[in-house]
Amino acid sequence: MNAPLKARRRLESYVLGQWTSGAKDGQVLRDAGTGEAIATIDSSGIDFAEVLNYGRSVAGRKLRAMSFHERAGMLKALGLKLMEQKEDFYAESLRTGATRPDGWVDIEGGIGTMLTFASKGRRELPNTRVLTEGPVEVLSRDNTFSAQHILSPLQGVAVHINAYNFPIWGMLEKIAPTLLAGVPCIVKPASQTAYLTELMVRRIIATGILPEGALQLVSGSVGDMLSHVCEQDVVTFTGSATTGRMLKTLPAIVNNSVRFNMEADSLNASILGTDAVAGTPEFDLFVKEVAREMTSKAGQKCTAIRRVFAPRGQIDALVAALGERLGKTAVGLPGDEATRMGALASFDQRDEVRARIKDLQADAEIVSGDPDNARLTSGNAESGAFMNPVLLYCDKPFAARAVHEVEAFGPVSTVMPYDTLDEAIELANMGKGSLAASVFTNDGEVAQEVVLGIAPYHGRVLIGNRASAKTSTGHGSPLAGLVHGGPGRAGGGEEMGGIRGVTHYMQRTAVQGAPNMLSAVTGRWIEGADARQGTHPFRKSLAELRIGDQLVTASRVVTLEDVEHFAEFTGDTFYAHMDSEAAKANPFFDERVAHGYLIASFAAGLFVEPNPGPVLANYGVDNLRFLTPVYFGDSLQVRLTCKEINPRANAEHGEVRWDCQVTNQKSEVVAQYDVLTMVAKEWPLKD
Repeated sequence: MNAPLKARRRLESYVLGQWTSGAKDGQVLRDAGTGEAIATIDSSGIDFAEVLNYGRSVAGRKLRAMSFHERAGMLKALGLKLMEQKEDFYAESLRTGATRPDGWVDIEGGIGTMLTFASKGRRELPNTRVLTEGPVEVLSRDNTFSAQHILSPLQGVAVHINAYNFPIWGMLEKIAPTLLAGVPCIVKPASQTAYLTELMVRRIIATGILPEGALQLVSGSVGDMLSHVCEQDVVTFTGSATTGRMLKTLPAIVNNSVRFNMEADSLNASILGTDAVAGTPEFDLFVKEVAREMTSKAGQKCTAIRRVFAPRGQIDALVAALGERLGKTAVGLPGDEATRMGALASFDQRDEVRARIKDLQADAEIVSGDPDNARLTSGNAESGAFMNPVLLYCDKPFAARAVHEVEAFGPVSTVMPYDTLDEAIELANMGKGSLAASVFTNDGEVAQEVVLGIAPYHGRVLIGNRASAKTSTGHGSPLAGLVHGGPGRAGGGEEMGGIRGVTHYMQRTAVQGAPNMLSAVTGRWIEGADARQGTHPFRKSLAELRIGDQLVTASRVVTLEDVEHFAEFTGDTFYAHMDSEAAKANPFFDERVAHGYLIASFAAGLFVEPNPGPVLANYGVDNLRFLTPVYFGDSLQVRLTCKEINPRANAEHGEVRWDCQVTNQKSEVVAQYDVLTMVAKEWPLKD
C-alpha cells in the first residue's frame, strides 16, 4: 500500500498523458478544521482544446473497441485497487472538514458505486459493443424490412464539473457509467477540496488499468474548454443553479446541442405523516432522520433536508425533540473521536451559510442554534469553519417566500406546519423541483396520497416507517441503481439509475433494413434473417456455435390424456383445461384447452438433446407468451434458433439466448419465448 500523501504546495492537472502544474501561483487551499494552508491550485497554461481532442482521439477508440463486459471488468479491477488504499483517502478527507462517517459516504460510497456499475455491466449488459433496445419493429408483411433501435457510445468526451462536498463520490458516480458506456472523461473538481480528488486520480492513473486518455483531471479553472465542446461531447455540472444556467447557455453548448446534465440547488423536503404523532415509531424516526441530514457532512449534501413539514398539532413536540437532539451534537475537529459534526468546507462556505440564514429569517425565526457563535468540543472557532446546527421555524409557510427559494447549504433546516395532506403536498412542491423528498408514515393511504402528489416534483421519494427502520438507506443517500437528479430548480438532470445512467452517454439510433443486415449490425438474430440447420445446436460449444444456428423439430400431438395427466400431476385443474362447458363459455376458447406450461414442457421435450454436451444449464425463460389456444388433436412443432451469444469474461462458459417458436399444424404460432442457457466455451470441458 502506498504511504499517505503529505501536504503539497501545488496541485497538478493530469492532461495530455502527463502531470502538469499551472503557470501561476494560484488559489490557496486551507484545511477546513484548522485553517492551515495545505496547497495551491491553478490550471493556467493548459491548451483545453487540445485536452478535448486528446480524449477523443487517444482514448475514445480504445474504449469503444472494448465490450461492455471488458469495460465492466476494468471498473471492477480499479474499484478493488482503490478500496485497498482507502485509509490514505480517509486521512486526506479529514482536511475537508469531514468526519470518518462523512468520509465513508464519500470514499467507500464512491468506490462502492463504481463496483456496483461494474457488477451491473457484467450482469445486465451483453458482452458486445452495441446495445439493442426494445423489440424489432416489423415494417413489411413479408418480413423483408424491419427496424431495431440501438445504442452506441458517443465519440466525444464527457466533461464532469463537480461540487466541493463529495470530492470522491461526485467524481466516481459520474465516471463509472461514462467509462462503462465507452466514453472518456475529463474531471474538473471544485477547488476547495480538489486535493482529495487529485489524490484519488493519482492513484487511479498509477494502477495503469485505464487506457491512456480515458481519464484526465483539471485542477483549477476549465478556462475556455467549454468553448470547444462539440455535438459528440457531454457536459455534466453539479453546483449552483446560477452557474449551471450560465454554463448551459454557452454558445458552443447551445449551437452544437451538447448534452448538458445539471444537478443544482435543491430545497428537499421531509413530511411527517398525519398518523405519525409524538410517541409513535415514525415520529421518533422522523426526528432522527432530520437531525442526521442536518449534521451529516455538516449539512453540505445536495440531498439534505432543508424544509421540514409536520401537522400543526405536532409542531411543539417536534421542535422540542429536534432542538434537544441537535443541541447534543458534538461539533469539532473531524479527526476527534468525540466529534459528530465537523467543519464546513471553507470559511467562504461558512460565511455563505450565515448570509443565507439571514435571508431565511425574513420568514422564519431561529429556534435552536446560533450561527454566529460555534460551541465546540475541540478545535478553534476562529481558525476552523465551524458552525452549530441551526433550526428555524416558519409559522405561515404559504405566505413566505425565502423558505421555498433560499438554500443555506449547511447544517440548517426550517420547520413548517400544515393542516391537511393537500397542504403538505402543495408546500413540498413549492420548492419547484427537488432531488429528494421523504414522508414518514405507517398509513398506506397517507403514503399513496403524498407520494403521488409530490412525485412529479422530485427525483426520488423515500417512505420511512417502522418496518424499514433497520434497513432503510435514509432520505439523503443516492444509490447507484436509483436515479439521482430532479426537475425544475434541481436542474432537470438525471444521473445513475443503474444502466439508465450508462445510456446517457450513448446515442439512440433507429436502424432500418433487411433482417440479415440488422442481425449483422446488432450481433443478434431476428425473424427473417438467414438460419442454418444441420448438427443439433445443443451439440455445439461457444467456439462452434453461431448466431442463426437452428433446429426444427419433429411434431407431437396433444391428447386428452396428456392434459388430464398434466392436471393431475401438477395440481393445475383450472376450469378451461378440465370443464368443457365452462371452457366454451369463455370468450377466448371453443373447447377445453391444453395448459400453457404443458405446451412449454412439450416444446422442451422436442428440442432438448439429452446426452451430455456443451449446454450446461437452463437458467430461465424470457418474454413467454401464449398466442393461440391448443386443443386436443393439435400437433406441436418447435423452431429453436440461436439468437444471441454472450461469452463471460474469465469463465469457461457463456450465455446463449435462443428464440423458441412453437407452432401448430396450421403453422399458427401458439407460443413464443426466449430460452436462456449456459454453454461451455469448449467441449469436452477441461479438467
